[in-house]
Amino acid sequence: MSQPTVLVVDDDDDIRELTQLALESVSGWTIVTADGGFAAIEMCRTHVPDAVLLDMMMPDMDGLTTFEHLQADPITRDIPVILFTAKGRVGERQPWEGHDIRGMIAKPYDPMTLGEQVSEILGWDEARWSDAS
Repeated sequence: MSQPTVLVVDDDDDIRELTQLALESVSGWTIVTADGGFAAIEMCRTHVPDAVLLDMMMPDMDGLTTFEHLQADPITRDIPVILFTAKGRVGERQPWEGHDIRGMIAKPYDPMTLGEQVSEILGWDEARWSDAS
């Protein structure tokens, strides 16, 4: 089986590029990117990635609204979503509570361990993505 394809959605060019570089070079994954919610919805419909890393705060459409659109579409509803946010705080009620969000990764994050964090949240086993010989 080939490596997973992950859609990285962030309106900040630097964060999007760093995340893409980290997941491609450290984890060996295929990364596609989008700079906002509308672009993310379209990318999910055309590429159907194995997972989405979704920024919570974007100017065109916030992450939660984007997630709700993905959930409403039969083509995209089963794609697991992890939120990227600088807003998560321990002990506070989070706006995504009650939604089928798989997890949250706080920004700033460690690019060297990002793939491990994503794999752990999604329950991905490295053997799942390695080629059977």
